This record gives sequence, C-alpha cells and structure tokens, in this order.
Amino acid sequence: MKIVLDTNVLVSALLNSYGVPAQILGFVLNGTIKIVYDNRILEEYKDVLNRKKLNINSELINFIIDFINNEGEYKIAEPQSIKLKDEDDQMFYEVYRSGEIDYLITGNIKDFPKEKNIVTPREYIEL
Repeated sequence: MKIVLDTNVLVSALLNSYGVPAQILGFVLNGTIKIVYDNRILEEYKDVLNRKKLNINSELINFIIDFINNEGEYKIAEPQSIKLKDEDDQMFYEVYRSGEIDYLITGNIKDFPKEKNIVTPREYIEL
C-alpha cells in the first residue's frame, strides 16, 4: 500500500509516540506501507521537523528523512487543475493524484477536496 503523508501527521507521530499518527509511521518504518514523496514534500518535512519550537531530536529527524529518501517512493507530481485553499497542501495533493497512490493521510481534512481516499489518521487506521 502506498500513501502520501501530510507533514502535520509526521509531526504528530514524532511528538506523541502513542498516538494514531505514530502507528502509521510505524507501518512506514516496518515496510507495511510505502510513503510516496517528491522533492517539495521532503524539503517541507526537513524544514518543519527542524523547527526549534518542536524540539525534535536532530538524529531522529535525520533518520526519518534518510529512511523516506531511501525506502520511500519518489514521484514526479503532475500539476492539478484544482487549486487548494492552502498552497502548502498543493504538493501533497499533486503527488497523491499522480497515480497509484492508495491514500493521502492528513490531519487537516477540510483543506482538501472531499475524496474517499483522502483521510484522517484515525480513518486510515479504521480502514
């Protein structure tokens, strides 16, 4: 199974190792699901995870970024005619719509079009 993971889910996973987002990250790390990304997504992950206010261990950040880069699937995103309210979410949607991706998982479901495979972390786990 292939997913696109919004940054807010990755941040939540690293801040609370007992939450649903952490379960999803665990599935990624153990190879049960494959995370799909492009350069924009990887750069956003790096930028956001390294914010001082989050206080996430830099070794953990480097491990996660290296893992995604090496074990994830790089995808060239196709521009979409639908423009999202939040421009920062556009890259996730474009990668998701570029084909052969099962789910886009986000904590901000309202920022995306209502599509059956764009789900919250809890909805994904319940599937």
